[in-house]
Parts: sequence; C-alpha cells; structure tokens
Amino acid sequence: MIIYFTFFAEVTFWDEFKSRFNFIAVDYLIYTYEVVKNIQESYPLPILVGGIVLITGLTLFITKKRNVFYDTFNSKPKTSQKIGVFALNLILVIGSLYVLNNDSSSTSENRYNNEISKAGIFSFFSAFRNNHLKFDEHYKSLPIEQAFAQMKSELQDSKTVFDQQYKNPLRRTILATNPSQPEQKPNVIFVMMESMSSSFMKEEYNGKPITPTLNDLANNSIYFSNMFANGTRTVRGMEAVTLSIPPTPGNSIVKRVDNQNLYTISTVFKAKGYENMFFYGGDGYFDNMNAFFGGNGFDIYDRGRGSILSDKINTNRYNINDNEVKFENAWGIADDDIYRKVLNVADQKHKTKQPFFAFVMTTSNHKPYTYKDGKIDIPSGTGRPGAVKYADYAIGDFLAQAKKKPWFTNTVFVFIADHCASSAGKDAIDVKNHHIPAFIYNLKSRPNENVSKEVAQIDIFPTLFSLFNWKYTSQFYGKDAFDPQYQSRSFVGTYIKLGMKKGDDVIILSDQKKINQYKWTDLNLKDAPIDPKFERSIISNYQTADYLFSNKLLNEK
Repeated sequence: MIIYFTFFAEVTFWDEFKSRFNFIAVDYLIYTYEVVKNIQESYPLPILVGGIVLITGLTLFITKKRNVFYDTFNSKPKTSQKIGVFALNLILVIGSLYVLNNDSSSTSENRYNNEISKAGIFSFFSAFRNNHLKFDEHYKSLPIEQAFAQMKSELQDSKTVFDQQYKNPLRRTILATNPSQPEQKPNVIFVMMESMSSSFMKEEYNGKPITPTLNDLANNSIYFSNMFANGTRTVRGMEAVTLSIPPTPGNSIVKRVDNQNLYTISTVFKAKGYENMFFYGGDGYFDNMNAFFGGNGFDIYDRGRGSILSDKINTNRYNINDNEVKFENAWGIADDDIYRKVLNVADQKHKTKQPFFAFVMTTSNHKPYTYKDGKIDIPSGTGRPGAVKYADYAIGDFLAQAKKKPWFTNTVFVFIADHCASSAGKDAIDVKNHHIPAFIYNLKSRPNENVSKEVAQIDIFPTLFSLFNWKYTSQFYGKDAFDPQYQSRSFVGTYIKLGMKKGDDVIILSDQKKINQYKWTDLNLKDAPIDPKFERSIISNYQTADYLFSNKLLNEK
C-alpha cells in the first residue's frame, strides 16, 4: 500500500513541479496543516485512497492465489544466514551514502530524462540530507581573498564607497544620487506576488487578458520588463529582496538556523525612521517566515493557528481575526482580505506621522486556485488562469481603495513576483521560468518607463533606495539599476544548481565541482565554451555569499 501510495503521490508531484521528490516534498512533511488541507481541496481523496486500497487488495489476492510469496514466508533460515544477509545489506546501505547521490543519475543533458531515471524515495531522502551544502566542498571555488576582491570590483559604481574596514568586506557606503537634494521618505507598500510569471501578462481568457491590472501598471509605473528571479520557491524570493543576496546552495536562508539579526532592508528602513511590518494571509510558521521576519525587525500580521512550536519572534505579532476574513483556503486568506488588512493598518500608522514599510506576501495564486465567487468571470477552483486573474483583480481593487486614502499621495507601491508558476523544464535550469514582472508605482520623482535592460531580483530595493536619494550603509549584492555604471546580470538558481545570466550567456555551477556554460538561444540552453572572466564572476558571487552567511558576517553589526 505504501508503494502504491508513493507511486501516485509521485504522479501528482510531477504534475505540479515536473520533478521527482525534492526539497518541496520534504517541506510538505514538515508543514502538514497547509499541505494536507491543500490536498483535500485539490484532489478527490476518497476516490484516490479507495483506488489504492482496491489495487492493494487485488495485488494481495493475486499473489496469494499464485503462491508468489510462499517460499518467502515459509522458509526458516539459520541464524548465521540471517546475520549474513543483514550484514550485506547494512554494508550496501552505508556504502551508498558515500558513493551515491541524487546526481548519480544525471547522465543526460535533458533534465526530464534525469528526473525520470531517479527513484522517488531515494530522491526524497537525498533532498532531506542535502538541505545545506558547504560551498568549498561541493563547488568549484577560488581563494577567498580573490573572490572578495572580484566582488568589490563588481559592486563598485558611481555612488559606492568602500570607506571603512568592516568584518564584512563588502559593507560599504552608498552615496545619495543627488547630494544637494533632500531624501524622500514616502511610505512603502511592497507586495510579493505569489507565482506571477511574466508570461501571464500575455495570456487571455475568452479573448480578454487575465492580467488587465498588471498590463495597466506596465504603462503607468517604472516597469522592469526583463527581471529574473533568484529561484523557484517563495522563500528564495523573500531571501532575494530582504537580504539582496545570490541564492546560497541548499535551503534558503529564510529557513536556516542563525538567520536572525541580519543586515536586511529592514535595517535600512529602520535607520531612516520607518516602522517595518510583514503581512501574510496564512500562518507565518509555514516556511519559517515568522522566525525570519520577526527576527529581523518586522512586526508580524498573520493568520496564527496557535502552533505550540515557537517562532522565536523578537517583535510584535498580531493575529488576523475571523471577522476580517471573507474567504480562506489551505494557504491562507484571499488576496483581497489581506489587502483590506493592510489598508486598515496603514490608516492606523498614518495617524502616528511615522513612515511605514509593509511587506505583503500574497497566497491566492496557488493550487487549489480557489477564491470567492463573483469576483471575476472564471469559476473558482478551475485552474491557474482563474487564480492569476483573481490575484490581478485583487491588486486593482487594492489600488482603487488606496487612492481614496489620505496617505496615498505619499506612498510608493512595489509589486514583484516571488518566482514563476512553472519552475522546471528540460534544461538543468529553465531560464525562461525565472522571468518575472516588477513595478514601482506612484513614485513622483521619476517618470514612468519600461526598463528593458536585464535586472536581477536582488536589485529592486537598492534601486528604490537610490530613487529615494538615500545615503545608507549597504552590504547587499544588489545594485542601482539606473546607475550609469550598472552592469546587467541576474541569478537563476535551484537548490543545487547555481546559475548566473548575462544577456544570452548563462553559466551554471553544480555540485561535484562541475561548471558548464551555455548560450540561451530560442529559450533553450546550448553548450558553449567557458569564459574564464565569467567563471570568476559566478564563483565569486556565490562563494562569498555562502562564506558571509556561514561565518555570521551578514549580521547587522
């Protein structure tokens, strides 16, 4: 029964993630409430479980009828035979831990072929064991002094001054864009949109676009039309924007131990007199979000379910009550509910005259794709297009309500996706499935425009801070996309594969100290010779990021 259950579980897992069991499957066993509820809402469980029981019964009947296992259950081996078989299996198991890993099956350039060739159970335990990989042991590296020298060179631009000696070699001063002009300190509402691929902005339903609000924002904001996400999971997007750092191998820093009191965007906002808040429509215990944001200066607003496990929150936590919720599914309250909560809290903060920064994480654009009926013309629960259109509708309604508020004129809105809806393809890293939209809306100091240059997800806040004309201390890897010395590059990684993109050139670091370079042509990766300069760049970015976190040099002080 376990074998049959696992088989069908792999089929549904593949349907959503195009992969054998991986880190996501490990997470699904940890955060049981959201996952079990999501499965209940997404699949006909009585039919599926009943079918598994029926197949199991049929298997038992046939094997019993044909005496298939008669010798197995009636043999009486000697104790010495038992010990011999046990010892042999023990040696094989222990040996495989050191000889085999989940990339042993990676003999093809086609990622789908490699995934199909794996055993799902082995993949699951491989992911469980490799939640963090030591960079120097698994990836090609440089002498650390050379790596930091390379990074200092790459981070240098017209406003960057390495003026003091810090424990973190990359900590530096970012000068104001226009020193003769005052700093701007508008409120900032930052919305991380769940699974919002750029490709959705071109899709239609019944002849109409499914993202009319985002399409309108593209024409009425600073629109980054060529931005690429760090990774394929929400925690990777959170890590990218809050820490402004390339994705380190293994689990996201959001889910690691010792991830509190780090130097984040919250540190910069707090130094400028802002109050920082994190809004999430589910229980922020999921994916360790509360511990990360609460441990890094954000007050928490979430749908707490009274978990007995501690989130180690050093700030205040406020619950979103039942009377504030009109629709809810496995992942949390509907997007228009969380936006309504943000509006109410913003009204309260406006009265204090203190600027506020709100980080809002949405949930509705996620399986089972359900939302309150009557909001859009696509029935709830019918698939991704409906969830995308509802998420887009909720943004439009949110902005319409915000425009009525007294604080609107002094508030800048930032919308960016955490990752794409489809995260995997046949290539080791499917670059097109990292292409996300990003918008800076209602910024009075700069005209709206379409920024077509390649920009990394980690650049969004360093760019915003420069647009505010701020002078601040930084140890971020992100840079101001409008600086005249800005050089385009982006990071496209998975848990194990670490990629870097510069135009059509893509280079990927893999464990076992492998490195490959490609040309991104016709949305596919084609083998290319390795450029030594590009090789030093990718190694330096990833190696130093991992070094800084591993040695506790990303801290505030």
